[in-house]
Amino acid sequence: MMSGKDGRQQQFTNPETPGYVGFANLPNQVHRKSVKKGFEFTLMVVGESGLGKSTLINSLFLTDLYPERHIASAAEKIDKTVSIDASTVEIEERGVKLRLTVVDTPGYGDAINNNDCFDPILKYIDDQFERYLNDESGLNRRNIVDNRVHCCFYFISPTGHGIKPLDVLLMKKLHNKVNVVPLIAKADMLTMKEVVGLKRRILDEIDEHGIKIYHMPESDSDEDEDFKEQNRQLKNSVPFAVCGSSQMIEVKGRKVRGRLYPWGVVEVENPDHCDFIKLRSMLITHMQDLQEVTHEVHYENFRSERLARSGGTVEKKRTARSSRNEPDGGSAGGGSEKDKILQEKEAELKRLQAMMAQMQAQMKAQGGMPSEPV
Repeated sequence: MMSGKDGRQQQFTNPETPGYVGFANLPNQVHRKSVKKGFEFTLMVVGESGLGKSTLINSLFLTDLYPERHIASAAEKIDKTVSIDASTVEIEERGVKLRLTVVDTPGYGDAINNNDCFDPILKYIDDQFERYLNDESGLNRRNIVDNRVHCCFYFISPTGHGIKPLDVLLMKKLHNKVNVVPLIAKADMLTMKEVVGLKRRILDEIDEHGIKIYHMPESDSDEDEDFKEQNRQLKNSVPFAVCGSSQMIEVKGRKVRGRLYPWGVVEVENPDHCDFIKLRSMLITHMQDLQEVTHEVHYENFRSERLARSGGTVEKKRTARSSRNEPDGGSAGGGSEKDKILQEKEAELKRLQAMMAQMQAQMKAQGGMPSEPV
């Protein structure tokens, strides 16, 4: 029941009934509009060659994003620099469309001298921010394509003792630009005890070096207990120990996606074997939060720095003009071109006012004009 302006009681039907009309339907409207428009998400994968980055991505989204990939030989890798390989695919599931862009970084860490190997990666992220900023400041703001990198899977080698110095350097440069999610690649090479020890060591080194990785949001108090438990398990699984496979293997009469070894089968989608299911759950469950953090934190940081740099450039130009005794167009009494034009306009206006006053005096003397000034 609801009271109207005339004092009568207005009765609305239950929101669950088909004929219900009210603001409680707003979430349904937003849902329909979002589903119709579709979603955009950009995922970057960074790590050394041979850690299974492409295989994991194909396993996550059940599609082949690299059908014509060429595996470079050792001789080809000598002079090869880091390249950026962006692949876009349209995925539809139960009527919901997702425009997924996966940015791969082949060649990272392959060279003998890796001093500048991360420059193309950082430049790509900044270029996408710059493009979005230009589109946002332009005339056509309705159809902006969001190609900003929303998440970065950083692959850590399972054969090392924690993270390497090169990984520390790149992660410290990435953590202010993108949401970094650390992964232990090819976790099937390790025993369960080794996985637990490596996870603890990686987290300790991340804290020691001040690296800011992506932290999943806390569960709300009104969430159900199952979701809270799932979120707690996802947080405890960081860094995710994963392995990928696109092959279907028959195990005890059922088909599973996994890897066949002489001693048995590693099932990719078995949570007792690796964290593949947890990684996929994290990505799907917190995809909206990844986009919001990218827009509200990383993009705003870039935008603030970009505007600050633009302001600093203007100040430098003004300082240079002052040092050369060339005042800019906004200074009073300056001899710039703008001031000259304003002075000429003012002189012309004074001449016109004098001519009007002379004509009024003549017409007044002839008796054809009133005494009030025009």
